Amino acid sequence: MGIEELSKYIVIDQGIRFGKPCIISTRITVGDILQWLSEGITISEIIDDYPSLQEIHIKAALSFAARREEIVKVIVAA
Repeated sequence: MGIEELSKYIVIDQGIRFGKPCIISTRITVGDILQWLSEGITISEIIDDYPSLQEIHIKAALSFAARREEIVKVIVAA
């Protein structure tokens, strides 16, 4: 998922959750989604618990986190 496509689903706004990356039109952060998945909660269970989310939102959160990891590696290597 490219940066432009991610911007359809992920927003960073200082007025929402202290500027943490969130799913657009929600207060659910990328970190929230990563935490739930790491705890073994399935995508279906997350969507059941948070009906405003769709599978594409969860995939966007994973893609965002993967891209962020690459950026961190580049900065550390420089």
